[in-house]
Amino acid sequence: MAKCYRSELIGLFGSPVDENATVAIMEAAFKELGLNYRYNTTLVYPEDLETAIKALKAFNMKGTHITIPHKVEVLQYLDHISETAALMGAVNTIYLKDGETYGENTDGKGFITSLIEAGVPLKGQRAVVLGAGGAARAMTVELAEEGVSHIMIVNRSRERGQALVDMLNSKTPANADYVAWDGPFSIPKDTNILVNATSVGMYPDPNKPDLDYSTLLDSMIVCDGVHNPVQTPFLIEAAKRGCRTLDGFSMLINQGAVSFKLWTGLDAPVEVMKNALAKELGVDR
Repeated sequence: MAKCYRSELIGLFGSPVDENATVAIMEAAFKELGLNYRYNTTLVYPEDLETAIKALKAFNMKGTHITIPHKVEVLQYLDHISETAALMGAVNTIYLKDGETYGENTDGKGFITSLIEAGVPLKGQRAVVLGAGGAARAMTVELAEEGVSHIMIVNRSRERGQALVDMLNSKTPANADYVAWDGPFSIPKDTNILVNATSVGMYPDPNKPDLDYSTLLDSMIVCDGVHNPVQTPFLIEAAKRGCRTLDGFSMLINQGAVSFKLWTGLDAPVEVMKNALAKELGVDR
């Protein structure tokens, strides 16, 4: 049999993407299982998104990750969207099957897996989520499905925040409400889980979400979807207040494992992926 020199292609489409370390974990996983796959981190501007999605078919790619700011806009360019991704109104993973594109969302699944692995109780809990974009939609839908009873959406855009609340109240078991984010936000005392679902704090941004940090209590679990740096200014500040924290490292690994199986049909080598990301980011796990 003639040797095949063609590699299967996987991508990451976003803007910005230069500091996204997903390539390190995916290439390590491909190598561990002896797969001739390549993961390409690609800068795609919003005005070029439709063309980029068409290119998936033209290049016979296996699929791609979708990141900021395309998770919502990409839905209009796909042939098929999973029920959960449609409910969330956001896609972070695309895979190809029989020449057609399928949209899925693994962000929320990775987030919930991380919470469960950390032993965080979910049923009957009250969550505050900062942001109302694609990541927030994925996380809140999964929180609702896991039994979180109340979700407060804090967002600067009233239209976007209220739209997410309306969807949660009509399509999930949770009770949700919207609060305008027009200054340092005070976290309600009865909050159990606080989630940063914005990109604030992502390298090289040195900032943290605009909160009244004196309102964080040591009874709260504080989570950050940002994975680079692992210890964001937000999590560092929360830890100073005695809060238990959950970083974006495990979330990235867990959602990546789901995407990996969609593309390859194989279970992801999770420990190899964790070690690769830790090495890439220069942290101990």
